[in-house]
Amino acid sequence: MAKSGNTGNVFDLGELRRLVDELGAAPREVRAALLDEAVAGDAGATGAGEAGECDCPGCGAEALSFPPVDLAPADELARAVLAVPLVRDAARLAAWTGTRAVTSEHLLPDPAGAAAELGLPGPGRLHLLWVVAVNTGMLRISRGTAAPGPFTPDGSLPPQALLEFWDGVVMDVLDRADESLTGSAVIDEHLAEMLATLYAMSDGLAPATLVKGILQSHEVACEARPAQMRLLAASLPGELAAALDLLGYCGLIEWSPAGRPRLTPLGVWAVRQDLIREGHDAPTGAEVAVFAGLEAGELVEAVTEGSAAPSAVTVWLESRTPEAAARALVAAAAGGDAGRRGVVNTILEELGPEAEAPVREALAEPSLWRYAASWLHIRDLPAPALTPADNTWIAVDTLASLIRRGKAPEGLGEFAALQPGEDLMRMVEEMALVDHPDAVAVLDMLGAHHADAAVAKAARKAAMKVRSR
Repeated sequence: MAKSGNTGNVFDLGELRRLVDELGAAPREVRAALLDEAVAGDAGATGAGEAGECDCPGCGAEALSFPPVDLAPADELARAVLAVPLVRDAARLAAWTGTRAVTSEHLLPDPAGAAAELGLPGPGRLHLLWVVAVNTGMLRISRGTAAPGPFTPDGSLPPQALLEFWDGVVMDVLDRADESLTGSAVIDEHLAEMLATLYAMSDGLAPATLVKGILQSHEVACEARPAQMRLLAASLPGELAAALDLLGYCGLIEWSPAGRPRLTPLGVWAVRQDLIREGHDAPTGAEVAVFAGLEAGELVEAVTEGSAAPSAVTVWLESRTPEAAARALVAAAAGGDAGRRGVVNTILEELGPEAEAPVREALAEPSLWRYAASWLHIRDLPAPALTPADNTWIAVDTLASLIRRGKAPEGLGEFAALQPGEDLMRMVEEMALVDHPDAVAVLDMLGAHHADAAVAKAARKAAMKVRSR
């Protein structure tokens, strides 16, 4: 959404958005900055810490929405699993091991000798193969002895069994990032978000772009100092090249005709499995294609019910012109409740000035004109001024949408403490004066569930004032 310096008539939703986030979040498509930067054209893949499980300060676990992907057929993927060098070498290691005594740590007693005998680059590669072979059942360890396990990857297995095996292999590989998978501590630290970035960019990204993104992510999310950044900027290109070679050996990375690293079809499948496990929105093209033909009201209903992910909204918007999409959405919201208005307003935020005409028409709708005015002002387009009372009405309506859509925090326990300040306290008090049918419900919700005692008390007091009128 475009940002504007014209804030004189625009309601500052900063405090309200923090409040909404605390109470359960208003509907919106969450995209990591790294994806936004990458889509801009190899300008960088910043903000990657938001997409991964980094231990650095500031790294979060926010649910992200990824573009739809088209997966290769299962039988084709299954055949590709058997051709992955890592898989072939793990099977070779299992066959070489046979029945053999292991150490008390369940490892081979002479890893350097074993690596040399197997033609592997070193004990580190041997350990990765050993972990994969043991965890996937190619080897079984019992009473100090390794022996052939119950699983052997071969073409006689059904595709689903091979894909489940492949999923376990990739989880073992990614888990090794905690113990130095690639040889680069920084790349290991940001490996998950690097793979997520490549997942979002089907054509791949130039190595220089990946380096820039990792540097920016490390500097911001991990609070790296300038001296550290200078050293890292010099060493990271070589470290990334080695890491990409290893990921290619693991079956996750290939090089595009344009010379860019990208995920293999097996890599796309595996990264998607991992994203879904982490709670992210990572649909296939077929899963979201059904939403493209919905009427606006049907889409809003699906979003309200939670059956349409943010990626489905994106597909719906991309199948229409901005003007047509906005006109249909405005019609769907007109006369609806706060829940429907909240969903429609969130979708409209994705549209630019091309949607001005239908949004301007919404100025004639009593329940929508404030949102329309705010939308126009943010884009530096002429619109009626919003009074303080209008701003408070928007605040109430935004929070009421949580209740209407079943997002009220009933039974969720404590929330993280919000530092309300005078602005939030004043907003709560003014909610008692606004002419909104859901004012009491909103104040009751805040009074019952807000973690800050002062805010909750002010909300209960304001609700009493409304009821006494």
